[in-house]
Amino acid sequence: MAYSLMINTANKLLIGVATTCLLALSMNASHAIQVYKSIGAHGEVKYSQHAPQNARNIEVIEFRSDGRQANAGQMAGKTDVNQNSGAQNAEEQRVAQLEARIKDQEAQANAQRCQSLRNNLTNLNVGGRIYEMDANGKRQYLDGREIELKRERVQQAIGQYCKGTET
Repeated sequence: MAYSLMINTANKLLIGVATTCLLALSMNASHAIQVYKSIGAHGEVKYSQHAPQNARNIEVIEFRSDGRQANAGQMAGKTDVNQNSGAQNAEEQRVAQLEARIKDQEAQANAQRCQSLRNNLTNLNVGGRIYEMDANGKRQYLDGREIELKRERVQQAIGQYCKGTET
């Protein structure tokens, strides 16, 4: 049972690949190709360039010269491929809303990062002893050169994350 199912699936795949190859080889830029999709006597899906005699559920599939499937309903009324219908469908609206939300979240994260960097710069400019905690939780005091390097790095980061905000 499983063996015949595997052979049936392999046959369907082989037929689909062969059909695709035939279509690719026989395409001509001047005309479209019609392919007949039908269900055979034993329930198998068949593709042919000729109308089948003893088949049921026959469907005619037309391919354009560039290899894409032609569907008159999709192209009706459109004169330009890039022409937009003007109204976004629900999926496009949802995607646009998600993109806007992500952009807003990124802007908020950058604003928080910017504020944190400015606070760090203020602390570095105040003077006094400045330290960092090492991996063991002990204070490591920074000397003047290390403080100046940190100040430069924080200023560079402010230039990166605080664009378009007050300085």
